[in-house]
Amino acid sequence: MKTTLKIAKTELQVLFYSPVAWLILMIFTFQIGFLFTQSFDGMVRTQAMRIDLNNATHSLFSSAWGGIYPKVQSYLYLYMPLLTMSIMSREYSSGSIKLLYSSPVTNSQIILGKYIALLLFGLTLTLSIALLAIFTTSTLVNTDIAPILTGLLGLFLLLSAYAAVGLFMSSLTSYNIVAAIGTLCVFAMMNFARGLWQDIPFVREITYWLAINGRADTFIAGLVTTEDLLYFLLVDLLFVSFTIFRLQSVRKKQSGTQNFIKFGGITLVVFLLGYFTTLPSFKGYYDSTYQKRNTLTASSQAIMAKLDGDFTITTYVNMLEGNNFIGLPSSYKSDVGSFEKYIRFKPETKMKYVYYYHDADNPVLDRQFPNLNTEQRLDTLKKFNKWNFDILPYSAIQDQVDLSTEDYRFVRVLERENGQKTFLRVYNDRIRVPSESEISAAIKRLVMDELPVVGFVTGHGERDSKSTQDRGYKTITQEKTFRYSMINQGFDFKEIDLSTEIPRDVNILIIAEPRQAYGTEELAILHQYIARGGNMMLAAEPGQEEIFNHLAQPLGVQLQPGVLVKNQEALQPDLLTLSPTAAGADFSYYLKPMTRRQEVITMPTAVGLSIVDSSLFTATVLFATDSTGTWNELESTNFIDDKPVLTQEAGEEERAHTTVLALSRKVSDKEQKILITGDTDWISNSELFISRNEVNASNFSLVSAAFSWLSDGEVPVDMRLPDPIDTTLRIGEGSWKYFEILFKLIIPLMMLGTGLVIWIRRRGR
Repeated sequence: MKTTLKIAKTELQVLFYSPVAWLILMIFTFQIGFLFTQSFDGMVRTQAMRIDLNNATHSLFSSAWGGIYPKVQSYLYLYMPLLTMSIMSREYSSGSIKLLYSSPVTNSQIILGKYIALLLFGLTLTLSIALLAIFTTSTLVNTDIAPILTGLLGLFLLLSAYAAVGLFMSSLTSYNIVAAIGTLCVFAMMNFARGLWQDIPFVREITYWLAINGRADTFIAGLVTTEDLLYFLLVDLLFVSFTIFRLQSVRKKQSGTQNFIKFGGITLVVFLLGYFTTLPSFKGYYDSTYQKRNTLTASSQAIMAKLDGDFTITTYVNMLEGNNFIGLPSSYKSDVGSFEKYIRFKPETKMKYVYYYHDADNPVLDRQFPNLNTEQRLDTLKKFNKWNFDILPYSAIQDQVDLSTEDYRFVRVLERENGQKTFLRVYNDRIRVPSESEISAAIKRLVMDELPVVGFVTGHGERDSKSTQDRGYKTITQEKTFRYSMINQGFDFKEIDLSTEIPRDVNILIIAEPRQAYGTEELAILHQYIARGGNMMLAAEPGQEEIFNHLAQPLGVQLQPGVLVKNQEALQPDLLTLSPTAAGADFSYYLKPMTRRQEVITMPTAVGLSIVDSSLFTATVLFATDSTGTWNELESTNFIDDKPVLTQEAGEEERAHTTVLALSRKVSDKEQKILITGDTDWISNSELFISRNEVNASNFSLVSAAFSWLSDGEVPVDMRLPDPIDTTLRIGEGSWKYFEILFKLIIPLMMLGTGLVIWIRRRGR
């Protein structure tokens, strides 16, 4: 060991006597200083405007958009070839290798000594980044230190792998430039390996494991995994062993068989160990972030804790449907990776894939192959895309699953050991694949004793939960291709006829703008549901006072006469844009951020709500109009051609009018919850997606708040993380400008000056 350390010391002296090492340090410190000051300066200016920072540690170091770690990682590979290209090749070209051969040192001692020297230089680069981390810790209140340290560890491990590769390539030639180019070529191949032979099950595990790109990403994000940690150690072992074997073959002539056994043996051992490190049951994880951003939320973990027994995710891929690319064999690793957080908590999860074909809605194929039948289209696609895996006709799998209800789209079936099943879908948006919210909601369907059931009252012209028309409610309720629809967030739906008693399994009853009055028996059934403590949502429109007031009589709420209007130029008078009240912001974590984000909900042609009997329920006003400039218009009905005028003599009142009201009371051992809105269109298909100038609408916030509250917090699944605590700097603009000069100029110039002094003194000797 002493001999190895002595060689390392000698090699380190050679490195730091070289102008190349100091040039690398100068360029590196200038780059990181420039990147750091650019990001930190933005935070200083943000705070100067009295705006709180948000997750400052992550933004400064780990963020893919402005963090210094990802940027440093992207060009780190350029430095090591310059440093390692001569570490062995100069021994060959100068002839000093013969002196090493004649000295009483082993091949392992020579290579390990040189490798330790490279690691120490890599540590020097890492410590230069650590100076920035120390500065951040001293100037940022409540710095999230742990992910900063894991990021530094990841960069150092990446440097160690680059050093091992460079050391080996330098041992192959006496030409420095050839060694440097060869090192870059190996880096390129290790990056490219991730895409090789991904359709061959065992081989893809090896090639995917071998890829070096992205390996430091988990560390940078604050997550330490045994797979990534062991990856770097195994890669280091592989290439350092290669270098030792190479030196042995040069020092003592060996047969090709001997070299093959040694090189092939270590390669086989490393690859097998690498394969086992990728198996879920062998993986370990540590999320160092304060918010635990890299693991499942507490709600999702609670769901997974209830998921006992075997668990299988079967993916059904229709090769004639537009989403088939998500589940192709070549995409297997990335697709499975989207469930890694869940597999972490249930390593025995089985992932299965079934490839089939059936006619589906695919306009692209219809345009490309208008005259080909189903089989001909599949045959053409197989030849064009070189699909060499089995693709079954739907008739071969229809006995095990009915995909007609899913329109033969790409879909997964989640199945427990006890036979419970549910669908997990993809969506018609830019992201396509489900997020944690949708995956957890689907799994929750399997572990809940009873699913929240929403009953839509029908038969009197109410809004239809299955209608795709502008006034319909299908988008937010039962549209399977929309990720935020309630059916994808964990709800089931029924249509309710008030001619019979409302089923006991209905958790939430919705009545949205009935157009005809209910009969006496129907009202009695509804009032019986209210009396037994059932949750519900009522949505009304102007002019419905007679119908609504009969419905809401047990609630102590009535509609005001007229239409709410606002004196405004940019928008129609009868279009209300409403921010949550102070009580509304405290009511739900979905509504709280709306004020900070300057978001509103939009209500076209709304009516005000009045509480006529405050003793029945505890009432919370969630949304209300402004106290000035808004009134209940009783005379005008044409808001396109006419401008409404406040006429107090006609009974019009300029004041704050309630538009969304939450009622609650205790019934037996249950809290009854009722939401009433003075508009029905706010949740309609068209209003949810309409875009208006200067209106930052967020009706989805109220949708989520309403259904979460009405379902007693069961669904949607709570995806909240702890609030970030690193939101304030201790340093201002005046002091920062001096540190900015220090990091951008003084430290790099100090590196350059030190290198010049050492170089000049060496030349003088």
